Amino acid sequence: MAFVRFLIPCFVISTDVAFSCQNTDDIVGASSPGDIVIGGLFAVHSEMLHPEEYPIKPVIQNCAGFEIQIFLQTLAMIHAIEMINNSTLLPGVTLGYEIYDTCAEVTKAMASALRFLSKFNSSEDVVEFKCNYSDYIPRIKAVTGATYSEVSMAVSRLLALQLIPQEVIMTFSSTKGAIVSPASSAEILSDKIRFPSFFRTIPSDFHQTRAMAHLICESGWDWIGVIATDDDNGRLAVESFGVQAMANNVCIAFKEMLPAYLSDNTFHTKVDDAVEKIVKETRVNVIVVFMRQFHVLKLFQKAIERNVNKIWIASDNWSSAVKISTIPNIRQLGTIVGFGFKSRDSSTFQDFLRNLHEMPTDNNKFLHEYIMLLSVCAHLEYHDFQACISNQSQDDLLQNIENKHQIWKDDFLNANIEPGFIHSTVLAVYTIAYAIRGLCKNRNCKDPSAFTPWELLEELKNVTVIYDDKEIKFDSNGDMSTSYDVLLWKEIDGHMKIITMAEYDPGKDDFIFEDEEKKKEFLDLKKVQPTCSQHCTPGQMKKVTGSPHTCCYECVYCPENHYSNQTDMDYCYQCDNKTYWAPVNSTTCYSKTIHFLAWTDWFAIFLLLLSAFGVVLILSISVIFTKNLNTPVVKASGGLTVCYIILFSHFLIFLSTTFFIDEPTEFKCKTRQALFGISFALCISCILIKSLKILLAFSFDPKLQNFLKCMYKPIPIVVTCTGIQVIICTFWLIFRTPFVKQNFSISRAIILECNEGSILAFGIMLGYIAALAFICFIFAFKGRKLPENYNEAKFITFGMLIYFIAWIVFIPVYATTFGKYLPAVEIIVVLISNYGILCCTFLPKCYIIIYKQETNTKSAFLKMIYTYSSKSASSVAISQISLDSKSSSSRATVSESCKSQKNSVNGNCHFQVPGQTLIKAKVLPKNAARKRLSSI
Repeated sequence: MAFVRFLIPCFVISTDVAFSCQNTDDIVGASSPGDIVIGGLFAVHSEMLHPEEYPIKPVIQNCAGFEIQIFLQTLAMIHAIEMINNSTLLPGVTLGYEIYDTCAEVTKAMASALRFLSKFNSSEDVVEFKCNYSDYIPRIKAVTGATYSEVSMAVSRLLALQLIPQEVIMTFSSTKGAIVSPASSAEILSDKIRFPSFFRTIPSDFHQTRAMAHLICESGWDWIGVIATDDDNGRLAVESFGVQAMANNVCIAFKEMLPAYLSDNTFHTKVDDAVEKIVKETRVNVIVVFMRQFHVLKLFQKAIERNVNKIWIASDNWSSAVKISTIPNIRQLGTIVGFGFKSRDSSTFQDFLRNLHEMPTDNNKFLHEYIMLLSVCAHLEYHDFQACISNQSQDDLLQNIENKHQIWKDDFLNANIEPGFIHSTVLAVYTIAYAIRGLCKNRNCKDPSAFTPWELLEELKNVTVIYDDKEIKFDSNGDMSTSYDVLLWKEIDGHMKIITMAEYDPGKDDFIFEDEEKKKEFLDLKKVQPTCSQHCTPGQMKKVTGSPHTCCYECVYCPENHYSNQTDMDYCYQCDNKTYWAPVNSTTCYSKTIHFLAWTDWFAIFLLLLSAFGVVLILSISVIFTKNLNTPVVKASGGLTVCYIILFSHFLIFLSTTFFIDEPTEFKCKTRQALFGISFALCISCILIKSLKILLAFSFDPKLQNFLKCMYKPIPIVVTCTGIQVIICTFWLIFRTPFVKQNFSISRAIILECNEGSILAFGIMLGYIAALAFICFIFAFKGRKLPENYNEAKFITFGMLIYFIAWIVFIPVYATTFGKYLPAVEIIVVLISNYGILCCTFLPKCYIIIYKQETNTKSAFLKMIYTYSSKSASSVAISQISLDSKSSSSRATVSESCKSQKNSVNGNCHFQVPGQTLIKAKVLPKNAARKRLSSI
């Protein structure tokens, strides 16, 4: 054990070296007289011993655990006062000091604060009770300290009674004085309602915790642990850090609170529990530590035993603590990054330490104790020497000192300097000095009653200090806007060194790097990724699980038409569904492609070829009919004019299909349906005229003939039927005109299509064509039994059936189809119906013209018409026979007698069915047949 190694034989020393409190002056650690006295509160010892006797009596006990760093702060305060006294800052006025040891205990600090409040030149250190302390002159004018925020809070409340200014690293005294503290960073101390006389020369914990959260967030760490002391300072720091961590999306996996006092019986058990928690939380690789140096020392010693390797975030309490950085095997703990107070050049203070052996120890018990500690521990190595000093109690020293050897380890003191704390201490003293100078311009400050502490407090609020060529002043909260050094513990030449990696600017909430090498060291911290969950890559989003921590989540892919372009996004952005799309797990939105039935589309080419073939077929039929203009077949088709009109309408129908292809335009949308509708109406109207004419020519029913003669007006019928369709289309185009529409229903494309404007108008147009086709179908069906060469009506009937079937199928298909091939559906229906009517109307006639030329003569047509009339006459006669004479022999007799021209007289056929009256039937003469043929 290191402790055993430094024990030396016990010797008795003179009794003038006493550490127990016999009278009020005994609690003063260091003092020097002056015109104006400044008080100092420092935790030179880390703990106060507790009495073992019972019952416990109200006695101030001795302390243990000499803190080299705090001892150096007392020396820094003395050095600053000596520098001021030797300068022209306060001409004719000297500053004195009274420095007390708080032993990191509130009770010990309160005892010292009570002495600060005692009346000036009072022999019995009496604190007078008064209702008004405006004229009260206390022992000291201001106070520097205390070291820890918890102690500063208690002291500040007491000093606020007299408004004695207190600076953390500095405290003022007077019945309403100021405390100027160089080390108490708790955020609550900025509250001027509760702590009206409190100032500090270090930043508030608010800036420190924000800097920590910013560092953790910048490094990509979101799953961390926190360890703190269970006192006001620790709890407030954890609370402040928790708020900052939440704002930066950092989750705290666990919080461990260690007892604030080392004398607590549960301290070591709590340390063991904390280390065990760190070991178990394998996913937590970053630990934030808000603790005093001795607490951290004990924690790290235990963590080294358990081979813990983490990233440690150090608070300003221990970020530059040499006694921790020199722990054996400290490098095994991992990486240590801390935040320390901004430091300045400390060369003058180092020179002061080199001449420390010349300073008298009569009025400085701390220095006296340090000299004795050197005598006890001088033979040890560096770290053991430091441990020896820290573990000696004042009672041990009385038993282990042979004599007061002046053994100086200058290098040891210089090596333990924490520049940030030294700078803050010196700055606190200078701040008070500048405020005193402002008050003493028109006053004789050699007189202790020249001003009261509360007047000094008011002066401090507005004082501007020129320090290190910079102007520094307090803000409205009594804080100084100083920056932090970001410190990195780095092993250099086998020794752990504390280097400045960056500077944190609280105003900008950002890190400032001196060079690229330091920035690289900062970026290297990101290699460790302590997270509760893996980072969600771009294209994914967080899905919160059942864990209470927002940092514990699952990564799920962004759904279709959503994207994320950053890591760890809480939600996916939605694309503009009209113009953009995104697949599942997308990192960006893509522009939708414009789709329409283009000329280059294979299906469009196929349909165009069909239309082109139809046009070729029309031209071929036109050529055939033109060459056979005077043949009976052409004449029987209604003549060349009607045929040309029908063929032209078919051509327009084929032409209209081209308006359904390529990028839709306003002109195309308006033209295609109107052209198709009017052309089809014209075609059906002409075919209707042909059906009426044929039916009129071969009808033997007198009533039907009279009706057909009245109806048969070719030109008016064609003009009227077509005109009605023109009117329908005109109203449609005027009131609800078709237009180009962008269809966004498809996820990855925009379909350019024609919106018909009015489905009702579109339906009326098609319905009107269907009505004409139905009338045409009725008339053609009645004429289906014409002579063989006049069987056009039969094919017209078949053509109309094709039209009906095609358009009946079209309606549900068109209603359920979407996409760029929607126009192709209508093109197919148009082609089917157009081809059906064209082929059924003209191809049979072309067949007769080309392949049955012998039947395409006048004589052949006369013979067929005569034969048809004979059959018709027989049918008429048979229809008058009663139902009783339906024997096969009777029908045979009628048929044979009417077939022979010998039995006919003047065109009459006479025959008699047995048991019935004589039947007379009309037989068409040959000259009448010629007349019928010419009329057709």
